[in-house]
Order: sequence, then C-alpha cells, then structure tokens
Amino acid sequence: MRYEGNVYRPPSEAHSLIVQTTIGCAHGKCRFCSMYKADNFRVRPLDEVLEDFRMAREAYRSVGRVFLADGDAMVLGTDTLLTILGEISALFPECERVSIYGTPRDALRKTPEELRALAEAGLAIVYIGAESGDDEVLRRVEKGATADEIIEAIRKLEEAELAASVTFISGLGGAELSEQHALGCARVITESRPSFAALLTLLLDPVAPMYKDLQAGTFEFMTPEEIAEETLLLLEHARPKTDCVFRSNHASNYVPLKGTLPHDNEQLIETLRKALASGAFKSDHFRAL
Repeated sequence: MRYEGNVYRPPSEAHSLIVQTTIGCAHGKCRFCSMYKADNFRVRPLDEVLEDFRMAREAYRSVGRVFLADGDAMVLGTDTLLTILGEISALFPECERVSIYGTPRDALRKTPEELRALAEAGLAIVYIGAESGDDEVLRRVEKGATADEIIEAIRKLEEAELAASVTFISGLGGAELSEQHALGCARVITESRPSFAALLTLLLDPVAPMYKDLQAGTFEFMTPEEIAEETLLLLEHARPKTDCVFRSNHASNYVPLKGTLPHDNEQLIETLRKALASGAFKSDHFRAL
C-alpha cells in the first residue's frame, strides 16, 4: 500500500482498509481544521488507486470494510467512483461496507440517480462534517456550506439509501454564539434525519488558522460546564422522526454519551445534568483530537 502525507479516518473506520483516492481536501479552508493543510489537493490517477486495491488483495486474507480517503473523496466523478466500487466488489467479495468522506456540496452536486447508483454499487456510509447548524458559525469558520445546504445534502443521501454520518463540533461558536450553535445543530438533526450524528468538542492544533484567534484573544475555549449546557440545549431540541444513532464519546469530549435519538434524549440529558451537578468532566490532560 502507498500513502502520501498524513492519512485521517473516522474513529469507526479504525479496522478498515484505507485507500487514498484523492490527496488532501478539495475545500481545505475550514479555519478550525489542521488536516491536510500541508497538502495541495489532487486526484490520484485511477490506475494507481486500482493497483493499491490489488496490492491489498495480495496482502490481506480478509477485508471486511473499506474507507476511501482523503478529506472529501466524494468530490470524484460518479463514473470514477463506480469503477473503484466495482473493483472493490470484484477483489473483496467478503467486504461488508465501503465508506467515504464527503462535503455537503459534494452530495448536492450529484443527482439522485448518481447517488442511488453509488449505493447499489456498494457505497454504504458518507461521513459529513456539518460542524454547526448556524449560518453565522459556519461563515466564521469558512465551512463553505449553509445550514440549509447541509440539511438538503443529508436528506438527499438518506433518500438514496446512503447512510449519512454527520459530525458537529461543540464549542465551535464560542460562548458568544453557543445558543444559536446548539439550536442550529438540533435543527439539522431534526430536519435532515441522518442515520448517525456525533459530537466532537473543539480543540485546536497550532496549524489550524483559528488558533491565531485563540492567541490574539478574539476567541476563547468554552469551559466543560458551558459545553455541557450547550449539549443539553441541543438534546432538548434534537427530535428527529426517525432513529438517529447519537455519539459523543470521542477523545475530545468531556462527557461520554451514546444513545439513539429521539428515544434516549431524556437519558442523555440526565447524564449531562449529573455531570454538571458533580463536576465529573474529563480532564483536559486526557482530551485529544
């Protein structure tokens, strides 16, 4: 296998075969993000990608899952993705699922027919970094999408039978925008009805452009208590009409949470209230990106 630069993947893809179909991220402007900042985005030649899969077939007895990297590999043309998915199917008949990173606008650029074709060819999960559901927060961090676009993209994926796994970042708007950030995230979950939703808590690598705001004093991290209150507000309003597996158990989080919305909202809220009453938050020394 051949890799270029730093390779990132979602936590749930820890045991997946990872193959870079692109290098870097086509957007690459998110101010909170330190991933791919040293990379100039490019699409890998298709023959190189297919050769990597053939190399993997020789190296591994069994491949149960495949993750297509880098940052928004769904930017690739549908024909290219179908060729890659066809090769995976031929080489790894034991493969249970294929997943990919995508931006909201990657999903919006593809037609419903293209998305359904990808699902039928074996693509199962699209990881979407929504980060927020508030347009002002999204504008400040230069996400490149509005809340309405994020909702439309998630709906489009789910209607094509592609499971959307959507990530939000607690504390991204700071204390100033905390309430609207929480309510916006809740709105995205409620209206788009993703299969999966996850919360990370903001940490900044010095490489991230937003780190300069921290140094300049124009942005401050929220306290664990403020993060818990923000998450409480989100959970009080996030009420999708279909099951949404919810996780807030990333290494960056102060309080681990897991359940299914909307059934477990009250249980999750009670866990946060107990943490607030007892001060039982993970130490910053043990938090990580």
